[in-house]
Amino acid sequence: MKQEINLTWKKGMTFETELYGHKLTIDADQSNGGSDLGPRPKALMLVALAGCTGMDIVSILEKMRVELVDLNVKVEGEMTEEHPKHFTSLHIIYEFWGKDLPMEKLEKAVNLSDERYCGVAATLKKGIPVTHEIVLHKA
Repeated sequence: MKQEINLTWKKGMTFETELYGHKLTIDADQSNGGSDLGPRPKALMLVALAGCTGMDIVSILEKMRVELVDLNVKVEGEMTEEHPKHFTSLHIIYEFWGKDLPMEKLEKAVNLSDERYCGVAATLKKGIPVTHEIVLHKA
């Protein structure tokens, strides 16, 4: 299976693509020659990881009949100071809100996403460590 995107240069450091009918602009900030018209590419890697695993978690917990009030997925990335600046590790923090949430089911959903379903995590883990933690909040 092959997947492809097309990224078009607009001006300066601004590029644009269309994904499934949704326009996306990426750009650099002004200190790096951009116009700040969109997010930075490396930050989108973190968004892709959070979105992939977050969707997995919601789907798995729905099948387990776990009722969430809210879910927040935070991804923290450690990055090198020298060029090429790249992530050396990623840490995912899953914040769950709900009433009497069963920790064993939350852990199972997170582990299934991490070990079996999240293709973004699987790709990133080939090059850097990706860890996670679960934080429970009362609704």
